[in-house]
Amino acid sequence: MGSQAQSNKVRAEIKFPLILIHTPYGLNFFDKVAGSKIAKIYARFNTYLMPLITALAVFLIVGSLMVLFSNGAAREGVRDIGPQSNLLIPGLNPYLPWTYGWIALVLTIVIHEAGHGIVARVYGVKVESTGLVLILGIPIGAFVNIEREELARTKLKEKSAILTAGPMNNMIVAGLSLGLLYMVVLSLTPLPQPEDAQYGVEIMTVGDASLANSIGMKKGDVIVDIGGDRVKHIEDLSSLLQSNLGNRVAITWKDAGGQEVTRIASIPASVQPNTGILGVTITNVSPDPEFVLSRYKSAFGSNPIAILLPPTMAEGSVPYSDLMASKYSSTLGPAFPIIANFLFWLWFINFNVGIFNALPIGPLDGGQLYNSLIERKVGAGSTRFRNASLILTLVMVLIVVVSFVLPWVLR
Repeated sequence: MGSQAQSNKVRAEIKFPLILIHTPYGLNFFDKVAGSKIAKIYARFNTYLMPLITALAVFLIVGSLMVLFSNGAAREGVRDIGPQSNLLIPGLNPYLPWTYGWIALVLTIVIHEAGHGIVARVYGVKVESTGLVLILGIPIGAFVNIEREELARTKLKEKSAILTAGPMNNMIVAGLSLGLLYMVVLSLTPLPQPEDAQYGVEIMTVGDASLANSIGMKKGDVIVDIGGDRVKHIEDLSSLLQSNLGNRVAITWKDAGGQEVTRIASIPASVQPNTGILGVTITNVSPDPEFVLSRYKSAFGSNPIAILLPPTMAEGSVPYSDLMASKYSSTLGPAFPIIANFLFWLWFINFNVGIFNALPIGPLDGGQLYNSLIERKVGAGSTRFRNASLILTLVMVLIVVVSFVLPWVLR
């Protein structure tokens, strides 16, 4: 690994509305870490992993598109929470807490950029500068400027390792955070609950052409009874509706004023797979803490992607949410909700930043790598290279845009 000249000065660069603070400390750190044996092993480990992260990203995007195409209630739910919920920006995203979200976002970007810088130095590629990014004086991330010409001349395997290191760092931190979150969840013990605890499931959204809409259900109503059987959990509602397929059944709910309303509904004889019967999205009102804890624990082993559902969006299903945290004790003491929420957002943001940057879109890490692969196959500067690169980027951008706008286009 070759040495690189470094400035000992800290300087500020204004690119309104951003302020870039250039420091020598990151460069020194990269050189020190890059000289270690573990950094060299990690660099080799990264070389062929970008396609795996890209495949996961595409799988999740296509999966969400399939759900949105087939499920009107899901589209209604997305419209209800608004397009800003797709942004990882505290303050704009209504479900991303300002404190946890801001800290986790800054750490995520620092971790991402450090991956690029360290592996670049493992292979002797110059890092021109590094530092912090501020907006209105508030740190929002970090940057690492790798010398472009040196990176372009680097062997494809080495370039792949450098570009993959950012997303891979994010995926590793996401995995570690998720593992630690599971340890926090294991430390929880449900507290005894009063006999008269509220029960039922609250309606979050109602599809326009749904069965629920036809009998007068509205957002905020709480379903409490199906055919004379209590609805205590989301699972109760599903099983009771399934057991009454093809029948006329009495459905009772409480409206916004607390008044009970009962209507007779004709349940269809059959439904398509992964399609709701009532056409609503729901959340538990005040569920049994033991049930919520058990189900949340099982999700770690059966479907970790389900843990991407934020505690601010599904409070009745997450044991450390504001709604549920008071119903548990922990060996970690009363600070367990703070620890759990921080670990969740560190997992959530690192995971999303990692898979997004692996997409084959021009300026992203994945786009740069796949463009280099295309260039190697067809030759730099050729019309075929430019066309193939542009088509790949446009197709992926189109898929991402469709996943964002589909709920508003298809009603």
